[in-house]
Amino acid sequence: MDLTNVDLSFPLEELEYYLLILTRVSMFIFAAPFFGRAEIPQRIKACFALVVSFLLYESITPHIYMQYSTIIEYTILVLKEAVTGLLIGLAANWTMQIASFAGQIVDTNIGFSMAAQIDPTTQMNVTVTGQYYQYAFMLIFMVTGLHRWLIEALAESFTLIGIGKTVFDLDAMYTAFLDFMAEYVMLGFRIGLPLFCVTLLTNGLLGIMAKVSPQMNMFAVGMQVKALIGLSVLVVTVRMLPDAAELLFVQMKTVVVSFIEAMGGTA
Repeated sequence: MDLTNVDLSFPLEELEYYLLILTRVSMFIFAAPFFGRAEIPQRIKACFALVVSFLLYESITPHIYMQYSTIIEYTILVLKEAVTGLLIGLAANWTMQIASFAGQIVDTNIGFSMAAQIDPTTQMNVTVTGQYYQYAFMLIFMVTGLHRWLIEALAESFTLIGIGKTVFDLDAMYTAFLDFMAEYVMLGFRIGLPLFCVTLLTNGLLGIMAKVSPQMNMFAVGMQVKALIGLSVLVVTVRMLPDAAELLFVQMKTVVVSFIEAMGGTA
């Protein structure tokens, strides 16, 4: 086969179109849960973004080129695609932070809040139970295939939000964000509710014992009792994690769709 006659030329518009797709995909991978974790090498993320962008480039038809005349106008298009991909990824990532919030509620009640540490994967200050919930929900996230749904949502965003066609409906985005914050607090408390109720009863019993036996040091005894009961409740409620993860993942889909609709002008 003679490779000297192979024509590898392509229009410059095609390269610019591909780069716009790559910008949205790269920012999504940078911000999305699972894909954007710090332990994944940057080269793997870059290669994955290049491959996904090429597949989307081949599947999006027809290619509608944006009309621009200066570098500044093309830069604006790049920034719009970057913000679009970033918001889609952040919408999913913010939902996963509900697990950390629920863990903080639990650790505050059982006395583990002082054992907070920096999570090297997220560079955030998390408590012991918060990190436990994060890893548990991330495992369920991968087993249920929700990472594939995120890629499908990203691909669908190119249908709802064409290249360079992003319209930032601030009112719709503000409403979606407020709804998400309400669900954020509610879901966080629902996940930590079993242990919260048990520790509330435990505190009541310790208060009664302090009145009955004032010579006992309830401060020292109570810390150990609450820690022991809290760990026991965490073990018992392990079977409830899939149901809690389902609530969280439903909220993730709702938030991602709301943000895509707000940027596509269909909210």
